[in-house]
Amino acid sequence: MQLLRLGEPGSERPFVRAEDGTIHDLSSLTADIDGGFLAADGIARAAAALGRGELPAVENAQDLRVGSPIAQPGKVVCIGLNYRRHAEETNAEIPKEPVVFMKAADVVVGPNDQVLVPRKSTSTDWEVELGVVIGKTARYIESVEDALDHVAGYVVSNDVSEREFQLFRGGQWDKGKSCENFNPLGPWLTPASQVPDPQALGLRLWVNGHKWQDSSTKDMVFTVAEIVHYLSQFMVLRPGDLINTGTPEGVALGQPDPKPYLREGDVIELEIDGLGRQKQSVGQA
Repeated sequence: MQLLRLGEPGSERPFVRAEDGTIHDLSSLTADIDGGFLAADGIARAAAALGRGELPAVENAQDLRVGSPIAQPGKVVCIGLNYRRHAEETNAEIPKEPVVFMKAADVVVGPNDQVLVPRKSTSTDWEVELGVVIGKTARYIESVEDALDHVAGYVVSNDVSEREFQLFRGGQWDKGKSCENFNPLGPWLTPASQVPDPQALGLRLWVNGHKWQDSSTKDMVFTVAEIVHYLSQFMVLRPGDLINTGTPEGVALGQPDPKPYLREGDVIELEIDGLGRQKQSVGQA
């Protein structure tokens, strides 16, 4: 079972995808897939309603736009340099603690929505990442072993970045991360119960058919559990919040000059094992 939101931007409705691939309307159970729904054990209630045959199937679901599988999160927290080989390709030291930065929540868009190269950008880059959606308030979690109990599910995330803005415009990473449409998310939210080991997921990304990223979450410096535990010591993670857990090697920044940064007309495709696939065209802001 996976959760998804279909419809035009701002008018998405909640749905659930059953194991046989059929799409069922979730509107009788909730108005949206948001923090309130997740906090109220919404995933379990959706599974129960689906099992009882209470959710009507939708015949034309394939004709609807796929939105972000969660409503706009309260915050998007990102972890930098969290794959060993990615740190190596960018000549950065392996961090001793998670590198934490924030991304504007309103840049989250659907998995197939257009990615826009910002005006005056010369260095727009791709980043396939495992997204973690919080399902239970995480505040000063006592142990790493308890951290995954606060995760609602997992999702494919493209943490699009503008490297000049990020690295050479005053030292604030957020400026290179918060441009419009810079976080395609989805296509669906897979419940945590269906991902027995988040550290055993393959993730891949192509641009114009060329595979640039092909790695596994086992290469993470800090595991998902360690990240959730760590962040809870510095901020309150609330249901519906999104954590981008870092990207593996293969980004444009790590390539020889001239670096193959994104340009208008490019096509990005990315996937994570069991979590679905995205495809975006690149436009100009």
